[in-house]
Amino acid sequence: MKAKPINLKNKNIFNEYLILRGLSERTRDTIIRTVNYFAEWVKSENMELEAISYNDIVAYVNYCRKRGNKQRTILVTVNCIKHYYSLLLSENEITDNPCTNVDIKGIKRKILYETFSPPELEKIYKNYKSNNHLVHKRNKIIVGLIIYQGIRTEELAKLTVSDIKAREGKIFIAGARRHNERELTLEAHQLYDLMDYINETRKLFIALRGQDSRNLFLSMGTSERFDNIMQKLSNQLTKQDKRVKEVKQLRASVISNWLKLHDIRKVQYMAGHRYVSSTEAYQANNLDDLKEDVYRYHPDL
Repeated sequence: MKAKPINLKNKNIFNEYLILRGLSERTRDTIIRTVNYFAEWVKSENMELEAISYNDIVAYVNYCRKRGNKQRTILVTVNCIKHYYSLLLSENEITDNPCTNVDIKGIKRKILYETFSPPELEKIYKNYKSNNHLVHKRNKIIVGLIIYQGIRTEELAKLTVSDIKAREGKIFIAGARRHNERELTLEAHQLYDLMDYINETRKLFIALRGQDSRNLFLSMGTSERFDNIMQKLSNQLTKQDKRVKEVKQLRASVISNWLKLHDIRKVQYMAGHRYVSSTEAYQANNLDDLKEDVYRYHPDL
């Protein structure tokens, strides 16, 4: 059944709120449509959106369940509604978010992978090897940036030579829709390897390719697809250490280790998380619950 369009209070502000959270047009449309369904139900129950309580949200969950909605769909629904009440909360129109403590039971989850301690990450870095000398030098740096700075694959793909701040011994990671910019300190050996790569190895890549590129990391051929580099690197890491399932596992380990040493806001900055809730997912008491749902509902991880 298609919901009738109704006038949500602060509808335009709500859309702007979702834009500021970095959500795509498609995601915003889904959220607004979902909240619209909820608002229609609220109207049918002779209630007002601004007066909804925790119990009312639970009643709506039961309503969705009776309509045949699956548990995962209901979870997404509650998350969408939570966005709307977060806006009202920020506008001081309500005093608490009625969705905050709603727990959707019955969703099957599985642990993605184990995480590594700093010494284990160091071992993975030191043991990495490739049969191709140029590829080895390039990939060793990439592995280091993941293990020491926790840089995402998409961020590595967009790095340029100018992002390496040699004098300061730092690297700049540009922000994007799903993550914030930041500047992180490099280990001394990383800086040495990077400068050697930029001044020597990268030039050999350019000679083999027959063309230059603004990207810091280049392939042997003319392709600009960084995911090809990462796929091969991921396969190598998995063969060299069976516990490594994917590159995200290394980043997750780095962030969880940071949280044992630093304040959560500092880790949020270091990880480039747009929202602190994304950082909280890596805290020690949540570590065993680092599940598929984290990546589904927190895409800026």
